[in-house]
Amino acid sequence: MSTTQTKTVGAMVADAKARIENLSPAAVAKEVEAGDALLVDIREPEERALNGVIKGSVPAPRGMIEFYADPTTPYHRPEFQFQRRIILHCASGGRSALATDTLASLGYTRVGHLDGGLKAWKEQGFPVQSV
Repeated sequence: MSTTQTKTVGAMVADAKARIENLSPAAVAKEVEAGDALLVDIREPEERALNGVIKGSVPAPRGMIEFYADPTTPYHRPEFQFQRRIILHCASGGRSALATDTLASLGYTRVGHLDGGLKAWKEQGFPVQSV
């Protein structure tokens, strides 16, 4: 049985980035510092433990983000509110771009992602803390 790949994950990420708000580390830092945004870390717990976290970020692994964000599921988390400003991040920006696009399709209109993820955050000199 042969399989034909019709799209690469790179193409999926590029398509998502064309539809969503891509934020620089400086822009994210400004919004988080002002208290205007919920910063959601969609990395796995092992990644958070190994590489640190952005202070104040809320963990919500990529595999559960839709369930946490959808108020019709038993997994819904109250910090996910449709009118709230939400910024997602992952390690380098691919997963968070896809997840941001998914939240937009669920009806979230004030959602964006940290373009370049934690890697870009660190490269630009922003702090991380241990879990």
